[in-house]
Amino acid sequence: MASVSFVPRVALITGAAKGIGRAIALRLADEGLDVGVNDVASNAERLSEVVEEIQARGRQASSVIADVSEESQVKDMIEAVVEKLGRLDAMIANAGIPSKGSLIETSVEHWDNVMKVNGRGTMLCYKYAAMQMIKQGNGGRIIGASSMIGIRGAQRLAPYCASKFAIRGLTQSLALELMEHNITVNAYAPGLILTDMTANPLDAAFGGAHGATLKALLNVPLDSPEAGPDVVASIVAYLVKPEAYFVTGQTLSVDGGLLPR
Repeated sequence: MASVSFVPRVALITGAAKGIGRAIALRLADEGLDVGVNDVASNAERLSEVVEEIQARGRQASSVIADVSEESQVKDMIEAVVEKLGRLDAMIANAGIPSKGSLIETSVEHWDNVMKVNGRGTMLCYKYAAMQMIKQGNGGRIIGASSMIGIRGAQRLAPYCASKFAIRGLTQSLALELMEHNITVNAYAPGLILTDMTANPLDAAFGGAHGATLKALLNVPLDSPEAGPDVVASIVAYLVKPEAYFVTGQTLSVDGGLLPR
């Protein structure tokens, strides 16, 4: 892969109303990019707040309500961001939903829903972002959200684990396909990041602190590493930079060393 005069100007982040997605959107605005943000209709108010935060940093912003599991909505979302902000240089397919319960308790409907949002949703964002970047002709960055438990399985989280393992394979495959277009494709694999998704009403029963339930499911000590979403945003910010052109097909762990290598 050859270095090109790629200077990212516009990024699109899905699932950006809160948590890791919000942190990524604000970090990329701080890095000088104009930012498109997406989430579902139920998070519209919080998404509007993110737009205001981006604009307060002196960057242009565009918000698009869309369900990433629906092909027509993903296509329209990318077209809307390009129309408003002029192009698309970085796609961060961050949107996802959790799962819970043992596999023998998991309905087909629940399995399909998790796979639809996390797996199909990421695939569609990758696909239509790649098409737009190829059309532009000067490279790009595509980044997806895997997980620590997309590297090692965890009890009572089988649908989520399977969907995040799938993102790693998808990322590796597309990275090979897009090399000739100077488009890199990578993923991040967070450990225990303190967001709304990792809070659980049962945390008190497992020690009381935010994330205690998830640590129990992962069979790791209560004092194992944890962090806020900014640590993931910093990894994404690097992967978007021009000098990251030689990193592709990778899933970067952001877990404080929790998983043995």
